[in-house]
This record gives sequence, structure tokens and C-alpha cells, in this order.
Amino acid sequence: MKEIVSLKIKQGRILNALSLQDLADLTGVSKQMISKYEKGDSMPSSKILILLAKSLKVNIDYFFTPSSIALGEVNFRKKSTFSVAKINALKEAIKIRLSTYIEIENILNVNHTNPLYKKKVESINDIEAIVYALRNDWEIGLDPIHNIIQLLEDKGIKIIEIDEPENYFDGLATVVNKQYPVIVVNKNFNVERKRFTLLHELGHLLLDVPVGNIKLEEKVCNRFASEFLFPSHWVIKEFGAKREGISLIELIEVQKKYGISIQAIMYRLLENDVISESRVSAFYRKLNSNPSLKSKVNQERFSTPEVSHRYEQLVYRALSQELISASKAASLLNSNINDILEKTTM
Repeated sequence: MKEIVSLKIKQGRILNALSLQDLADLTGVSKQMISKYEKGDSMPSSKILILLAKSLKVNIDYFFTPSSIALGEVNFRKKSTFSVAKINALKEAIKIRLSTYIEIENILNVNHTNPLYKKKVESINDIEAIVYALRNDWEIGLDPIHNIIQLLEDKGIKIIEIDEPENYFDGLATVVNKQYPVIVVNKNFNVERKRFTLLHELGHLLLDVPVGNIKLEEKVCNRFASEFLFPSHWVIKEFGAKREGISLIELIEVQKKYGISIQAIMYRLLENDVISESRVSAFYRKLNSNPSLKSKVNQERFSTPEVSHRYEQLVYRALSQELISASKAASLLNSNINDILEKTTM
């Protein structure tokens, strides 16, 4: 038990991007003693554990719950200013969320089969056929998709939303314990950016791109996301063939219908030879020189919440089947027991 507690104290400190001295200042416990707790040389008393829990923003149960999550290869999309401390904190947050996610699935005997099979990509021109085949396999046709998160979770992909208000982090994709495909996305993005990011990260999980060609991989994943959101079939139907110009109202209506940003729509028009590269360049020059137009173009217009609810639903399902207690549900949802009981009273 001491080994578990010591590891969880260290993980909790990293999760909050705190140094030993930072945690010592928050708890009133010396830096040297915090170090001893983390090394397993000393076991904190119940009183100290309560202080640590409060400082680390976790429940007491957290310190006694072993974690066996091993992140696979992680493809981060982030700004260069996203520090190492924040990256490590993000990884710990993901491990904690996945640990509880997998725990509740095990309680409910949910199937853990990895639903994804790698698709070989020789060139970017392969993407349209790959997207068409995937949509066919998933039986969703080519129509606009209302809720990407719901679709991915229904297909066995775990979605975790992380609160990173400074927007230095976009998203990442990984496979946990060689079994669970996971996509992590910044919950603060507007809906069109969140949808694109989710599918870009799905591309990282699904597409087999030549090893070491990072630039090609990013380009391929961007094409995959835009093709999935706005298939070429509909690009031509919505805008016709060759065009000299496109009106803003046309772009807005397509944005509302498909949940894809106006900037991404312009690239789809270019990729399908509807407009020329010079026309796209002219669009961006006008956009960057006109703040009012830029503000209008960047508005969120697609009407869907794009919020993940599956984990919470699984917890309440287990509670209603009396597989877990209300206090366990509160711990899993990082909530208080009174809120849990209010939501379960029928």
C-alpha cells in the first residue's frame, strides 16, 4: 500500500504541474517530507493525506487506487510554448481519466476489442477512398454527421476532454495498454475546431503513413478530417464545378450544415479543383486585412454540443444496477455524494 500511495502522490503533483516546494507550500509540510512520501520512505498520516488531497484537487480514494495505464506512442498537437511540466501534467490527467474509465467498463463487463485497423496510405490521394470505405463500414453513408464524439464513442474509441484554457494544446491520439484507442481534445475549442481535431486524431490512429515523414502524416490527417467532415461527393453538389468566386453566405450555410470551418471549406474547394490556389490566397489576404470579416468568418455556427457523456453514463448505469455504491460513483465522477443521489432518485 505504501508503494501505491507514494506513486500517487508524485503523480498527483505532476498532474498539477507542481514542484516539491510548491506542494510543500500548499500543505505546510516540508519539501523534504514530501520527497520522503514520494520515495516511499515515509507514509503520510490521515491528516496529511487530507491536506494532500485538497492541494492536489483529488479525492482521498485516489491515493489508494493503483494505476496500470501505459500510454502508447503519443502524437501531440501543441504549441511550442506548451511546457514540459504541462505535457507531463496532461499525461497524468489522461492516465487518471483512463484508469477510472477502464475500471467502470470492467465492472460492467464492457467489450474492450480495439475497433480500428490500420489503413495503408501511399499518397494523399488515397484518403478519399479510405474515408468512403470507413463510412461504409460504419454504416453512416455520406450525409453530414451531427455528433462526432458520439459516433467515435459508439465505435469503441474513448474520448477525453481536457480543460486547457490557454489553447496551447490541440489534441492527441494513442492506444492504451495496446488495447484501448483514445483521443484527447481540448474542451475549450469552438465546435468546428473540436470536430476537425477529433477526426485529425482519428487519422493518427487509423492511417499507416511511411515512418518518419511527420510533415506528410500531418497533411494526410488534415485531409482525412476534412474529407470525413465534408466528402468530395458533397463539395461538388454544394458548390458545382469550376468557380471564379464564392460568396460568404454560401460558405456560412455549408458550415452550418457540415460542422466544418469556413477556412477548411475553402481548402476543400481547392482540393476538389472548384477554385484556384490564387483564389484561396486572395481569400486569406482579404481575411487578414479585414478584422470585421475575420471575426465573422471565425464564428461558431454548427448546432451540436460535441461533448462526451459516455463515461458518466456508464457510472450511473453501474450505480443503478447496484454494481457500485453512491460513494464509489461520487469518487469516479469527482463529485459529492449528494449530487449523485439527487440524479439517481426516481
